[in-house]
Amino acid sequence: MTLDIIDLGHDGRGVARRDGKTVFVAGALAGEQVVATLSAKHRQYDEADTVEVLRASPDRVQPGCAHFGVCGGCALQHLAPAAQIAAKQHSLIENLARIGGVEPKRVLDPLQGESWGYRRRGRLSVRHVEKKGRVLVGFRETNGKYVADLRRCPVVLPAVGERLDAIADLLASMDAVRDIPQIEFACGDALTVLVFRHLQPLSAGDVGKLTAFAQREGLAVMLQPKGPDSVHPLWPEQVDLYFDIPRFDLRLGFDPLDFIQVNAAINARMIDHALALLDVQPDESVLDLFCGLGNFTLPLARQAKSVVGVEGDHALVARAKRNAERNGITHAEFFMADLAENQRDAAWARRRYDRVLLDPARAGADKLIEWFPFKQVKRVVYVSCHPASLARDAGMLVRDHGYKLKAAGVMDMFPHTAHVESIAMFER
Repeated sequence: MTLDIIDLGHDGRGVARRDGKTVFVAGALAGEQVVATLSAKHRQYDEADTVEVLRASPDRVQPGCAHFGVCGGCALQHLAPAAQIAAKQHSLIENLARIGGVEPKRVLDPLQGESWGYRRRGRLSVRHVEKKGRVLVGFRETNGKYVADLRRCPVVLPAVGERLDAIADLLASMDAVRDIPQIEFACGDALTVLVFRHLQPLSAGDVGKLTAFAQREGLAVMLQPKGPDSVHPLWPEQVDLYFDIPRFDLRLGFDPLDFIQVNAAINARMIDHALALLDVQPDESVLDLFCGLGNFTLPLARQAKSVVGVEGDHALVARAKRNAERNGITHAEFFMADLAENQRDAAWARRRYDRVLLDPARAGADKLIEWFPFKQVKRVVYVSCHPASLARDAGMLVRDHGYKLKAAGVMDMFPHTAHVESIAMFER
């Protein structure tokens, strides 16, 4: 069927209309005319794949990776970087208006960095495929069913992205080749760690091969025989993963399975951006909600009289406390709390705060916004990884708590993907 693409969907697929029904078209861009084949039919919408581009968008470019279109790691490599940013900015503003009923007084300039070799944290799937006679190491294919047959990955930091073939060869030589379903990778400033999940105990030979690989490649290898708490070093015996935030003279340690922002350069700029928008004064107290291991809390502690970080993950709270100690910060406190539950009576919630930073997961912070006493807070900065939940929460802050949405904009944390990271500032 021939389709005219009228928009770009939230997942990076083109959007068309056919016989009054929406069709999401993989591989198509807004403004294009394409020949497509139907891949799935649903009651409310259909799905299709592009077969031929009859009229190309002026923003269409040659993808930078040979695996694009098969690997599900990226959705927008065929769209010029400037157009990717414009599409994400459009998605943010459209969601704010449609879902939240709000419009920012000022649209912030987007934060951008290198679009290749940026990803420092992730999970690689592993599968031994007899028919291909090799081990596949990579991300899932676009359909999610199979492991993409990758040789390299240009969006992952080269320490990992350029070693996929070497890792696959290592696995192919191991007795446990069928018992290793995934490898987590985490790249600190001075060390890259690979965490091998194994379903059966490893033989002495396999342990030797993993150790030799780690030593030869200059990597750390850790093993995970069961759940996340079972992760332990193989080589070297001590693993010190960290990243620096030089502007604030900070060094933040983390464990390889911890949540960290995957793009180090954008993370550093995002911290500067958030703190500039929050505009903390030296005599003020700040609350950092969903604080993780202290990514924003500890830079805030360099500026504020006092700062409190709250997080629902016990391990991350422990890590944040250690990071405060590591950096000699004594006026930052950390608490563990389920922020989806009403914490109105918690000791930390009854304190007075001048400014609040929110950095929730994809689900957003609506449950928290319902009960938190925002009346005393002058300014709120909200860092979001999902524009729809941000839009919903922005509407609540404006309608229910008397704030104005002063500014909002996107941050390109995940170039070449449809993921939209954004930031918004609210003022009473």
